[in-house]
Amino acid sequence: MALLYKSDPVRGARWKELFAQHAPDIEFRQWPDMGDPDEIRYLLAWMPPENIMACLPSLEVLFATSAGVDQFEFDALPPELPVVRMLDPAIERGMIEYATFATLWLHRRMGDYARQQREGQWQAHMLVPTEKRRIGILGLGQLGCAIATHLAGYGFDVSGWARSPRELANVHCHSGEEALDGFLASSDIVICVLPLTDATRGILNADLFARMPKGAALINIGRGEHLVEHDLTQALDDGQLSAAVLDVLSEEPPADDHLFWQDERILLTPHVAAMTQPDSAFPVLLDNLRRHQRGEPMVGRVDLQRGY
Repeated sequence: MALLYKSDPVRGARWKELFAQHAPDIEFRQWPDMGDPDEIRYLLAWMPPENIMACLPSLEVLFATSAGVDQFEFDALPPELPVVRMLDPAIERGMIEYATFATLWLHRRMGDYARQQREGQWQAHMLVPTEKRRIGILGLGQLGCAIATHLAGYGFDVSGWARSPRELANVHCHSGEEALDGFLASSDIVICVLPLTDATRGILNADLFARMPKGAALINIGRGEHLVEHDLTQALDDGQLSAAVLDVLSEEPPADDHLFWQDERILLTPHVAAMTQPDSAFPVLLDNLRRHQRGEPMVGRVDLQRGY
């Protein structure tokens, strides 16, 4: 019985060590050296191969190396093939760290101070108390709830929005389309951590920006396809938004002439908010492998109809 790994080869070397040490009964193989495909029962991948069942006829479970699975083409996957998200605690910690950094960058006007340093300008700006800064978390899944709870601990006025009702201590929770306007109107900084689905693709657009307070800011650590990039530029030019922190784009890396490179109102990072770490992810993956072998439900299984 074998598991095939198809992702970053550097981290693959560590995955191999962990399987040899803790699960020697599961042979670890690394793409493209997969040996006899009939022996492969599990695939751990960022992007599965084309014609997956023709390539891996004995495959029983597809494990994602990421918390999100929107990179998978579900129509190309057999409906009976279980797909399982990666629930690495390091991903949650990384997203909390990045969201906190980005929030404080905007809250404390670090973009303005960085620009002033380049211009040789020494000027202080009035501080806004944390309890007066309204933070809105767009998406209250596992990651969104963790970020909301952490930021509330700083004293920020935190709200969250999800399609279905949520309850979270010290967080104002909104749900459903009818509550979106109120949520946006009360958010000085919106942090997008939504899953990417047909319903959320392009959700960060001119209409949504217009419903935020004038001069508000955006943080996108969801997916690049959530954002309509032209609409963001226009909202910044119009003063509807004042700044943005973007860790994801529709095209990564962006073209050399992409406007975001030179826009001082935008802090751009290369999709680094969180990364799966083999040492912290391995116990979660191994638990799911053993659950599958015992015929028990796996944690993090994706609803193929919803896409997450």
